[in-house]
Amino acid sequence: MTVKSLPTTLDEAVGVLLATLGDKDLSAIAQMSFNDLINLHFGLGQWVRNNLGLWDANSALMEAIQVHSPGTHPDDASTVIIEALWHRLQESKPKVH
Repeated sequence: MTVKSLPTTLDEAVGVLLATLGDKDLSAIAQMSFNDLINLHFGLGQWVRNNLGLWDANSALMEAIQVHSPGTHPDDASTVIIEALWHRLQESKPKVH
């Protein structure tokens, strides 16, 4: 699946993942520990790098991520996006008190 228009912000990139991934995948990511997100590097991370324009250093998304992490490589940028997705999913998890 390809993205029609490339995201230009981290929030838009997370939105693409939320719209692209199925509920089962999103649930699995939400249940992962933060430290286990590295296990997504070669699967989801590769998809992010290849489909969201991270190999183009001049893409708006890479530039947006560079603002927060100067010198970021596409591998690291995909990690930033996956971590942002995980944080968004944590916010939407029901809280048990």
